[in-house]
Amino acid sequence: MDNQKKRLSMRSWRRGMKEMDLILGPWSDTHLPDLGSEDTALYEVLLEENDQELFAWMLGQRPIPEGPLHDLTARIAEYARIRFAKV
Repeated sequence: MDNQKKRLSMRSWRRGMKEMDLILGPWSDTHLPDLGSEDTALYEVLLEENDQELFAWMLGQRPIPEGPLHDLTARIAEYARIRFAKV
């Protein structure tokens, strides 16, 4: 992985909210190496979002807002639902 993706991976695992660490950390380990430059840039923007807001989107407690982050956020939320359904 290049330096930008390594930095994003580290930020994914150290969010400040353990629940988001457990969602974004594994997702980044699995998907970040294969992300194209556009999705990598979007993921970097996504990491700027508030953890409580992200968590509500991941759990489906609030709808994911329409906009450039919608599709990527929806993919991560689906990954989390599948991953935690197995636990």
